[in-house]
Amino acid sequence: MPHSFRIAYLVHSIRSDWNNGNAHFLRGLTRSLSAMGHDIKIFEHCSSWSVHNLSKEPHGADSMSRFKKTYPELRIFTYSDEQSHSLSFWSDALEDRQIVLLHEWNPPELADILVSLRSTIGFRLLFHDTHHRASSSPKQIRTFGIDRFDGVLAFGDALRRIYRDQLGIRRVWTFHEAADTTVFRPLPHAEKTFDVAWVGNWGDGERSDEICEFLLRPAMTLREYSFRTFGVRYPPSGLAALHCAGVRYGGYLPNLDAPSTYAAARLTVHIPRQQYTTAIHGIPTIRVFEAMACGIPLISAPWDDMEHLFREGDIVFVNNAGEMKRAIRELISDRQAAEHQALQGLETILARHTCAHRGQQLTSICEELLQ
Repeated sequence: MPHSFRIAYLVHSIRSDWNNGNAHFLRGLTRSLSAMGHDIKIFEHCSSWSVHNLSKEPHGADSMSRFKKTYPELRIFTYSDEQSHSLSFWSDALEDRQIVLLHEWNPPELADILVSLRSTIGFRLLFHDTHHRASSSPKQIRTFGIDRFDGVLAFGDALRRIYRDQLGIRRVWTFHEAADTTVFRPLPHAEKTFDVAWVGNWGDGERSDEICEFLLRPAMTLREYSFRTFGVRYPPSGLAALHCAGVRYGGYLPNLDAPSTYAAARLTVHIPRQQYTTAIHGIPTIRVFEAMACGIPLISAPWDDMEHLFREGDIVFVNNAGEMKRAIRELISDRQAAEHQALQGLETILARHTCAHRGQQLTSICEELLQ
């Protein structure tokens, strides 16, 4: 029988999902770890960048409140600027922990404190990376001094190889994101109120061209169908482009509302950022897992499923705007084919890619570290 461990997770924010897709997986993962009997403490800054921006949204307070009601079992400890730099604060906070995980969206100074406490307290220290900076900005990652950690969790095999081969990290585990199926699940009786949904942020130039190719150009010519997109950080030019293409913009979408949004749509699309189709190809990112867990047909712009995470037919892959238009027409007109694809994708998620699966994997990693 697996052991239970005393684990601390230091995150940017788990309370706020504003431009913070990391919160989605970390919520489900820590819930699964708690359900398995592990003692989990979560630490985040009291006024993180994501929390600050969420507070400016019209329904930001409601989003935070719903998170607390949905995940009442999660123990979250917030700290101030002064405490974040206090060795004594962290010594008291972590004195009984066996495993400490530092998520990559944290300041490097926090890594220095954890490393200094690692030898005195005796915990094992892991770095959890769910971003592309190790590829796109390796100098930033090196400031964490990860060679002093006990290992790295990398959310794709391509990223794992970068840590191993380019950054010289010996112990690296491929640790993909997954769907929190306690929240993301089909809502079969929901009414379909529009045709195509895309949930995603603008991306700071990392996928602007791809949004035009795989969303705006198809929508501009498929005027018979209704398109809706949700996300934040859209510049005025992006909003104008959505309007010109006839795509209705829904703004910030609390992640807890994503299942009902998918249920109201006939299909959804995935538009990966450029890093995930080139330097670290093979990483689907969280929205793919979540959409499939909701039982909605998924059409994706190109990316290479080099790790064979999904079965053939789980996702419809297209290479350009013309293929996207044809795929949208075919899935909307052929309900049986759409339902078959959605069901197959859901089966794959439930069999391989839930947060419970990742909780079991992390438990095995903890056992390996502490043996």
